Amino acid sequence: MRVLVVTVSDRASRGEYEDLSGPAVEAAVRDLLPEAVVRRMIVPDEEARIQTALRAGLDGDVVITTGGTGLSPRDITPEVTEGFCDRMVPGIADYIRSESLQETPRAVLSRGVAGTRETTLVVNLPGSAKAADFCARRLAPLLPHAVAMMAGGGH
Repeated sequence: MRVLVVTVSDRASRGEYEDLSGPAVEAAVRDLLPEAVVRRMIVPDEEARIQTALRAGLDGDVVITTGGTGLSPRDITPEVTEGFCDRMVPGIADYIRSESLQETPRAVLSRGVAGTRETTLVVNLPGSAKAADFCARRLAPLLPHAVAMMAGGGH
């Protein structure tokens, strides 16, 4: 399985802030799916740059974004993801929020979405390292079956 982790953060992309959420997602995926090939990118909260990063993941199976899902005016990751995807998979985002609500009521403020484009699954996770790790650990076990289904199997 090939996974691209995209951190969406103005400050991290400028080197003003250390990206903690991208490495947290990568570590969670590697822990739970040791066969996965994971690479990472950091982009600012800009539509064109997020789209470019999502397109870069089309050569793989899964793109997991972290950041840009909150209520800040520059948080546009869900909107860009919705425009990029051919089909939405609302159950994934619903599941992640439901699980996160067991940890914090603030989970309702996350606007992350999930969808597919061609045979690539795209999932938005929150930007805090703790939340990204928590959500990635719930998401990772679902990925092998989702990837198999997108490839025409997994029935």
